Amino acid sequence: MALFPYSQTHIKRKEFMQMGNKFEDNDEEMTVELELDDGTNVTCAIITILEVEGHDYIVLMPLDEEGQNDDGEVWFYRYSENPDDPNEEPELAYIEDDAEYEKVEEAFDQYLDSCEFDELIDAEEADL
Repeated sequence: MALFPYSQTHIKRKEFMQMGNKFEDNDEEMTVELELDDGTNVTCAIITILEVEGHDYIVLMPLDEEGQNDDGEVWFYRYSENPDDPNEEPELAYIEDDAEYEKVEEAFDQYLDSCEFDELIDAEEADL
């Protein structure tokens, strides 16, 4: 069963517009603030946005007060932007279906594998 940390989440823009996958090419870590039901905020690093079966999903890593995540926990959410209004805040939605969640989890595993492969290639090229 898919577990979610909060029952209602809103994403607030924090120095990013029309994220797409543009942030992956940027060395600077992109973050968002999630506003929780109780009014507190959690800063999350944006890991990536995945496309799975025609739907977009965002992968977020919650950060502590020092900007760290020691346990490697990540959160998956459905993600959408309004193509007619790039200034509108993106929307996040929970993934309530276990099969859908597993597909996103598998896509994220493939993403991690490709990142590890890219790091190996970059290291080999640096040795040349």
